[in-house]
Amino acid sequence: MYTLDKIKKQIVKQINEALGQKVVQASDLVYPPSFTKATEGKPQPDFGNLSLPCFEAAKKLGQTPVRVAECLISDVRVEGVITGLKAAGPYVNFTLNKSYLTKDALKQIEKMKGEYGWNRVGKNKRVMVEYSNANTHKEYHIGHLRNICYGDAINRILTANSFKTIPVSYINDLGIHVAKTLWAYLEFYQGKELPEKKGYFLGQVYVRAMQEVEKDPTAKKMVIFIMKKIESRKGAEYKLWQKTRQWSIGQFNKIYRELGVKFDHVYYESEFTLKGMKKVEELYKKRFLIKSEGTIIADLNKYDLGVLMLLRSDGTALYPVADIPLAIEKFKKYKLDKSIYVVDVRQSLYFKQLFKVLNLLGYKKEMIHLGYEFVKLPSGMISSRMGNVITYEDLREQVLKKAKSETKKRHQDWREKKIEQVATIIANGALKFEMVKVGADQVITFDINRALQFEGFTAAYLQYTYARIDSILRKAGEQKLEIGNWKFDKLADSKEHELTMELAKYPEIVLKASDNYDPSEVAKYLFDLAKIFNDYYHRIPVLKAEKNVRKARLALITAINQVIANGLNLLGIEVLEEM
Repeated sequence: MYTLDKIKKQIVKQINEALGQKVVQASDLVYPPSFTKATEGKPQPDFGNLSLPCFEAAKKLGQTPVRVAECLISDVRVEGVITGLKAAGPYVNFTLNKSYLTKDALKQIEKMKGEYGWNRVGKNKRVMVEYSNANTHKEYHIGHLRNICYGDAINRILTANSFKTIPVSYINDLGIHVAKTLWAYLEFYQGKELPEKKGYFLGQVYVRAMQEVEKDPTAKKMVIFIMKKIESRKGAEYKLWQKTRQWSIGQFNKIYRELGVKFDHVYYESEFTLKGMKKVEELYKKRFLIKSEGTIIADLNKYDLGVLMLLRSDGTALYPVADIPLAIEKFKKYKLDKSIYVVDVRQSLYFKQLFKVLNLLGYKKEMIHLGYEFVKLPSGMISSRMGNVITYEDLREQVLKKAKSETKKRHQDWREKKIEQVATIIANGALKFEMVKVGADQVITFDINRALQFEGFTAAYLQYTYARIDSILRKAGEQKLEIGNWKFDKLADSKEHELTMELAKYPEIVLKASDNYDPSEVAKYLFDLAKIFNDYYHRIPVLKAEKNVRKARLALITAINQVIANGLNLLGIEVLEEM
């Protein structure tokens, strides 16, 4: 049990004893604001460290909230973990035993290290996280980057909450977009010398296909012909599909390696289309599916979900044809408790329809669609069809180039290899952090210059804070900071108490991020922690402090660095010892 859990449990026990019945639980305790605009950022000791709003307790007791607060002030004992309490209207504010809080929290961080903040709420329940659902034969752009960063962070956060996660990717390697790309390839590029980055090249071919097909009625007929040839798995078009498909898969694997993302399994739409066609035939015979204007559909109107089309009037398959047998296989093979799909918000209705169909087929396990909003450039929205898109490769190259330039400026004595290594970690951190630092419901405008700033809400700021603390610890020359030698009463500054409280809150952030499927909770927490530390370090001496104070402060900043590293790891971001 973490420090604040233990403290809250003891406070709740005292409160309920004072009230004569169990009317309050730990989740009723909240954190009061430490600073207000009215006081110009000065700490407010009267607010305490924890606060109990008495409204719910008052309802249960048939009293006014103010009366309940007054009762608690007179009956709750100021001892143990509580060193002070004060009523503020309908609130009771508790001041905690700072020595106990500091000692217990820092001991836990030292003992648990990389696993500090982890919990057991998941109870090893099996959760599949499906993300990076990219399309072969198309460009891999920054919208896809948001998907993979968000999905990877969700997977890591669920793991820290003791869920048995199974990260998988589902690649759409069939579909009308593939036929359009192959048509354009045959029409404009056949026989020409191919570039080294063939997956990237296919994305360019797709953009041209979208522009050219609209102009040529014959092209549309050829696209349908190619689509049917691929689905028949025969002929030159099918062989071309096999060859070019590998170009895209090679590109995806390279991206995964660069970002440090790993999957337990990669599924492909082509593996399930034939199974899906048989399933469609079976469900049509059972009248689960019906024919409408030549198409095969699932009529979900009575569930207010409209109509889900499975086959076009020309007989070619749509996404649910493969998605239905894929979902069935995942539940059977992995015995899942929960299946999570990370796909952008435009597919929200589709997933409601898909989940309803699976429910009606008897699959009642929990299925969740985690949608996320668009990524746009400062110049406007991304559009594959119009070619107004920045690909992952182009973006990463620009970010890496700028990161190298900035690193060289700061470290002209470093070797090229070290500059490359550090710049790569900074660039990856910037790419990932920008994609997860805000909630999934917010549109992201990706600005390279802002993303690489060493100040503000960026990965570079957090990595720089870590490197700064690491530098302090190296200068200190301490081989090991033994708990028994720490003088906890030496951490008496208000900023030190604020930092300790923030460190103690971290396990709650890990839990909250999991409950809400929201990595931005971790990002925002780390930014707040880093800001408090940097304010502290500018004002309070560490290395030049008296010996016992110095030891205590070194112990505190060691704990801060551990938590920064832990939090960034949940976001898939590496720390740096030097920047």
